[in-house]
Amino acid sequence: MKKYINHLIPILLVLLNCSCNSLLDEKTDIKMVIPKTLEDAELLLNDYMTMNTGFPVVGEIATDQYTISDDVFDGSLNTDQQNFYTWADRPYNDANVWQRPYKTVYMANQVLDILDKLPSGSDPDRRDRLMGAAHFYRAFAFQQLAEVFCPSYDKSTAMTDLGVPIRLQPAMDQASSRGTLKQSMDQVINDYDVATRLLPLEDKVIGRPIRAAAYAGLARAYLIMSDFDNAYNYADSCLDLKSKLMDYNELDSDEDLPIPKYNEEILFLAMSGAAGPMNYNNNTVEQGLYNSYATSDLRKKIFFQQRDDVPNAYRYRGNYDRNRALLFIGPTTSELYLIKAETAVRLGKLDEGRTALNTLLRSRYKTGQFAEISETDGEKLLSLIIKEREKELVFRGRRWSDLKRLNQESAFKKKLTRTVKGQLYTLEPGSTKYAFRLPEPVVTLGNLPQNSR
Repeated sequence: MKKYINHLIPILLVLLNCSCNSLLDEKTDIKMVIPKTLEDAELLLNDYMTMNTGFPVVGEIATDQYTISDDVFDGSLNTDQQNFYTWADRPYNDANVWQRPYKTVYMANQVLDILDKLPSGSDPDRRDRLMGAAHFYRAFAFQQLAEVFCPSYDKSTAMTDLGVPIRLQPAMDQASSRGTLKQSMDQVINDYDVATRLLPLEDKVIGRPIRAAAYAGLARAYLIMSDFDNAYNYADSCLDLKSKLMDYNELDSDEDLPIPKYNEEILFLAMSGAAGPMNYNNNTVEQGLYNSYATSDLRKKIFFQQRDDVPNAYRYRGNYDRNRALLFIGPTTSELYLIKAETAVRLGKLDEGRTALNTLLRSRYKTGQFAEISETDGEKLLSLIIKEREKELVFRGRRWSDLKRLNQESAFKKKLTRTVKGQLYTLEPGSTKYAFRLPEPVVTLGNLPQNSR
């Protein structure tokens, strides 16, 4: 595998996702192996570090679920992380937040190019499996980028709001343009749709997507687009294939990281880039969030651990990958129960919404101590579900996206505040800052428009 990746590195100018003529004009005498077989395609998709990790974390850094001490702010964060944390909205040069997902896109495009050029009859089952995986990876990367760098999805403006560059070929000399947010999300949906038809029900390779994950991706995408009919249908399709939940009564809360790796709830393994202020050592969970869990709610012990250095303060430790430095951001069955619950209630299917929510929560409470939710008022039930979504998906890469979409509804708008070294910082609902600035090298070298302010 290293042979192919090392030879591919010199052409990964897609890391900046731009047509950099000055760079392309530089000649190289490095001989490169051109992957062209099914085996090559398989090896490229097996590069876990490229295909499953390094997705943007800057949005989550800017969320409201945690705080850090002034000492951590000064001593552990770089300038960019400090600016993300305080919503300073300043230009930055670190393109990793952009280049890592576009490297995933590049690899997926490389695989699709290989598969398209293979002669007909070349192990069709294997070819379909690899093609489905490549479409899934590309969709996942595009969606992660759109959630960070694009504004909230609004049907009335999505055809003019700036999207992310949609690169569908591995060619390096192709100029990039941002297109519209609608075009970006249409591509995400198209890729996931292909994946639902080609991916297997199970895959022996750990980390490779399966069909249920593609349905989960569609449910996520339609939820952020406020297309509740489709989000409901795809969440339901996912749960028809994969619906198991861990019983938190069976977990050992005395372990530092008590949630098992590769557990039965995970639909697709995906990790963020370095979590910075949100990593195990730095984060302190927001006190109001911690207090919102009932004493009999096992998530209070499983997700959080008392800090030794700060009285009456807790850190998050419920990572689904048992990772202290990165956030787990992949879809899980627990998230799909919440999508089904929310969309069912929004569509007037209150019984189904309650059933989905109760099914999830029953697995989270101490045995015999969970009181079934029986709320019959649709608005109140929806508020309960939104709150449970925040509590269940804490530090799971969904909060920034949720804040953006829910800010469009008066009932759920939220002004964010935090204090650093005695200074109060705020983020207003609907602020243009919810679409993060593109890194300056991407704008300059790629000749791409910056998000408006």
